[in-house]
Amino acid sequence: MARNTKEEALETRNRILDAAEEVFHARGVSRTSLADIAAEAEVTRGAIYWHFENKSDLFNAMCERVRLPLETMKAADSELFVDDPMGLLLSNAVQVMRQVAHDPRSRRVFDILFFKCEYVEPDDPIVVRQRECFMSGKEKIKRMLTEAVALRQLPADLDINLAYVMVHATFSGMLSDWLFCPANFDLSRETENLFSATIHALRTAPTLRKRA
Repeated sequence: MARNTKEEALETRNRILDAAEEVFHARGVSRTSLADIAAEAEVTRGAIYWHFENKSDLFNAMCERVRLPLETMKAADSELFVDDPMGLLLSNAVQVMRQVAHDPRSRRVFDILFFKCEYVEPDDPIVVRQRECFMSGKEKIKRMLTEAVALRQLPADLDINLAYVMVHATFSGMLSDWLFCPANFDLSRETENLFSATIHALRTAPTLRKRA
């Protein structure tokens, strides 16, 4: 009996998350209430509060079901990180983009993050969570770039801050452009070429070098 109760609770939690994903995607985060999500999931608001503290907690749990680009950097394999940071950067980019291109859940969640969130309150827990993820991933990528310089995969005078901006712009730009208009290019097929071009620019572009 206890086992069935636990399985039922997990099923209810997942149904709530599925409903939140659908309603956030259809209406936007700020326009969605817990009552809307409860109606979509066919549960009571009390059932939602049993599993989640508030809408922000529910939003975070929904995001955690897919791996965000900068969180992928955070979870990168440590051995490959040390041996081949640029190879790891490329492989992670390809993995994330193909996940978005082929997995409907990942695509919906990224679409919510890019186009269905109104980041108007700086202290909103949803905004705080996104900012923390951003900063953590930023430090990870900068560390990868620094390791690549030490291994001579990148030039010794590379401006790490500018290099990071370029890498992140490639990530976010490719994702947002494809999500906005998937017919614009084949995300799954072209990611490796486009990101390889970014890495080539890191190695060769004089404008990314430290100023004297």
